[in-house]
Amino acid sequence: MKSLSSQSIDLTITSPPYDNLRTYNGYSFDFEGIAKELYRVTKDGGVVVWIVGDATINGSETGTSFKQALYFKEIGFNLHDTMIYEKDGIAFPDKNRYQQSFEYMFVLSKCKPKCLNLIADRKNVSFGRKVTGTVRNPDGSTQKMACFGQDIKQFGIRWNIWKFATNKGNVKEKHPAMFPEQLAHDHILSWSNEGDTVLDCFLGSGTTGKVAKQLNRQFIGIEISPEYLEIAKNRINE
Repeated sequence: MKSLSSQSIDLTITSPPYDNLRTYNGYSFDFEGIAKELYRVTKDGGVVVWIVGDATINGSETGTSFKQALYFKEIGFNLHDTMIYEKDGIAFPDKNRYQQSFEYMFVLSKCKPKCLNLIADRKNVSFGRKVTGTVRNPDGSTQKMACFGQDIKQFGIRWNIWKFATNKGNVKEKHPAMFPEQLAHDHILSWSNEGDTVLDCFLGSGTTGKVAKQLNRQFIGIEISPEYLEIAKNRINE
């Protein structure tokens, strides 16, 4: 990232190695250094989607995800949203706690996000009715909602827990932790416009790059492993 110009990236979507859940051919990374570089290269109004989870070591979750989110705040990012990527299966069954089936998707913004294309595909069960109800003020009093009396639309903005099927197939056999193409697709639509520049600084198998090109975005990918880079280049070129 040191070769990139300051304030040159509109959106970053990436999933770094975390804790000891995958070996990634033995590579590791300097989190704090990369976080600072992400802040430098991100445009004012740009967004970073940081997808990460926690390992359980000696009976305790590491909390790495929260530590990283707080560090991003320390260096200037806003924690715009804490989203959940819910998986359709579990990788590591556990016998003494509920099965772990999600990762965090921290949506970090540099200033206020300049692009908000929020996806509205959540079916409203009250479609066709009018908005009713009140909101409670800090002093305990209530007042009508600002949208009181308006027609309820057929579809509302989706909630911040997104469920996707985990990747299966030949590519996954070559890379240990791919995230779904639909996940990248929906974040790219949400936080960028056509022609914007999207970055993935842990390119892996190239999912973000492939989808960015499909959605008419410019794309930059960085990957330290020659093996994974070759997989990514083939997927994006095809």
